[in-house]
Amino acid sequence: MSPLDPIELQVITGALRTACEEMGATLVRSAHSPNIKERRDASTALFDPSGEMVMQAEHIPVHLGSMPAAVRAVIDREHRPGVSWFLNDPFEGGTHLPDITVITPVFESYTRARVKKAFRRARARGRPGDLYATPSPPEATRGGGGDDHLIGFAVSRAHHADVGGRIPGSMPADSRTLTEEGVVISPQPMTEEAIERVVAMMRQPRERRADLRAQLAANEVGGLRMREIAGRVGPDRLHEATDAVLDYAERRTRACIAVLPDGVYEARDVLEAPEGDIELRLRAVIESDRLTLDFTGSAKQHDGNLNCPLAVTLSACWFAVRVLTDPDIPPSAGAYRPVEVIVPKGCLLNANPGAAVVAGNVETSSRVADLVLEAFGRATGQGTMNNLTLGNERFSYYETLGGGQGACLDADGPSGVHVAMSNTLNTPIEALERELPVRVRRYGLRLRSGGEGHHRGGDGVVRELEALADMTFSLIAERRRHPPKGAAGGASGERGIDRLISADGQSERVLPGKITGELRAGERLRIETPGGGGHGRRGGMA
Repeated sequence: MSPLDPIELQVITGALRTACEEMGATLVRSAHSPNIKERRDASTALFDPSGEMVMQAEHIPVHLGSMPAAVRAVIDREHRPGVSWFLNDPFEGGTHLPDITVITPVFESYTRARVKKAFRRARARGRPGDLYATPSPPEATRGGGGDDHLIGFAVSRAHHADVGGRIPGSMPADSRTLTEEGVVISPQPMTEEAIERVVAMMRQPRERRADLRAQLAANEVGGLRMREIAGRVGPDRLHEATDAVLDYAERRTRACIAVLPDGVYEARDVLEAPEGDIELRLRAVIESDRLTLDFTGSAKQHDGNLNCPLAVTLSACWFAVRVLTDPDIPPSAGAYRPVEVIVPKGCLLNANPGAAVVAGNVETSSRVADLVLEAFGRATGQGTMNNLTLGNERFSYYETLGGGQGACLDADGPSGVHVAMSNTLNTPIEALERELPVRVRRYGLRLRSGGEGHHRGGDGVVRELEALADMTFSLIAERRRHPPKGAAGGASGERGIDRLISADGQSERVLPGKITGELRAGERLRIETPGGGGHGRRGGMA
């Protein structure tokens, strides 16, 4: 077999990237909940048979960098055509419980005709859901056998608006155990019986079921595209190409790291726990074309829910490395090979199984990314996702809110964007008001909230919601006590602030950054998100 030339490598790389994007489009267009179909809080990727991520769509950073842990959780299981796996356990491949991952093994000869045949069999039995556990020859397992050879995995992850637990939306601000946050799904085959068992423990089970099937549909598209590529170039050539993509990403990342000056870079920051600040520390070391990120000295595991599974901490590091190197490097596992991450077991960033993690996935991950960027002289963005859940027994809703991004050496920071680990969209007002008992009273930029500097930080947003029915709300946010930092003499951005306004508008109270409470009909919740830090002294050189 002739060596893979650069043009063929780029063609196959483009085909894999397009397949991931098509998976994402299928998931978004098939989903039922606004969180997925409007905000696009979902991610897709393709993996090789050994479990290495060969390509991802440009979706949610905190999802994608942690997906390899999910594939590792099932890689040694028996795999058969037509049998997918799902999980959300943060300590067995997941992140936090609302993020459910679906993993579908891709076999070379499992064609669309076999899918149609399986549908016909299932319909004849009166059980169309059996498609998701299609019988297949026992020899068709991982490692090949018979006519079926495993060529990879198609994977999707989506944030479900509810997964059970103590409150609607499954994101209590004050949880102390994992079970308070919802249903824990250990890695298991995604049979129809398993789907029904799981959704029965969640609110709005019909919506949950529909979103899970949208993930299956997305994975089917990814598997189809992988088989098409293998059909054009052959499975051996596909395997050679995916190895080449990983090696190419590694070479480019090493070249970018080598440009950075050797040395030690340090940063410290805090998380705003209800009981007080929690310190995180980073010592970054560059030696030639290698980068070591050492979080030794960070706080111990938290009694609340700011804890991170190791996969989430790694995900935040991978995102920051992409920012520091070249975002055009193929987004694959190869790009992370030159990076070593050291996180002591039992600390906040590598919590022990059973710990509450719902805020760790969204807020602590944001702070980890900030630490890495700050160590290398970057102004930080809002540093929070401003997580808001609303709901009662009739509906569950979740959204994150944009804010200001930090300025950089040659440009102002953008305003009103989902910064760093989020990368979702906002929920359109029309969709919000059509589907939920909520009225949007105000939505716009929080002007002048970005930090001053030679280049200004981006502005945050103001979003004010009026409840049209009684509901529970939960707010998990950061940067309410400490502002996002500027760099090179630039000023910090404004801190975020949240208020609960009475139905008559005559009184209001400032809320803590992490709170679960009741929102009565007529009351309003106003969230003002942080601005980004500025870069360089105003009137001077950046």
